[in-house]
Amino acid sequence: MAKKSIGTSTRTRRQVLTAGLAGVAGAAVTAAQTAEPQNGATAAPQAWTPKKEVVLRPGQKPSPNALLSSCIRSGHLLFVAGIGGWYPDRRKEPGDIKVQIQGALTTMKEILENGGSSMANVLKVHMTVADPNKNIALLNEGYRGFFPDPPPARSYSAAGADQMGREGVLVQIDCVAYVD
Repeated sequence: MAKKSIGTSTRTRRQVLTAGLAGVAGAAVTAAQTAEPQNGATAAPQAWTPKKEVVLRPGQKPSPNALLSSCIRSGHLLFVAGIGGWYPDRRKEPGDIKVQIQGALTTMKEILENGGSSMANVLKVHMTVADPNKNIALLNEGYRGFFPDPPPARSYSAAGADQMGREGVLVQIDCVAYVD
């Protein structure tokens, strides 16, 4: 395993990542594992709770046969699954990518708030964008203003419009956010 030198100590990437996630999530995992017990007591590491809890969209009913969850909470983190830019049962016409990203981000906001977080707490966003050379400028117009400063880290991958899983969909977005 590769080692990374930090100051005078050498730590593995896993140790660095664990410490970083513990800091972001507000968990005291590292401190609990290295803390000296007081009065002869044995120190036990604090559990990361909840380990895995489903967060539903407002109005969404749990499905016993679901293949995925729209959002999972683990400790102080929320993992929001991909939200498509267009669902025929929510809007009659697909619209352009600006309309679709605004719809997807509005849904994301609802899911985050239902999970006890907000758009201000989003750490990372990833999007799959149909034909980005054609659509990225309009996507950015629709995206602007949804996140307060500093905005989250963002990345995207490209796909042909015919590869988005359903005709008419031009964007899919997911994120990781923290819960205070």
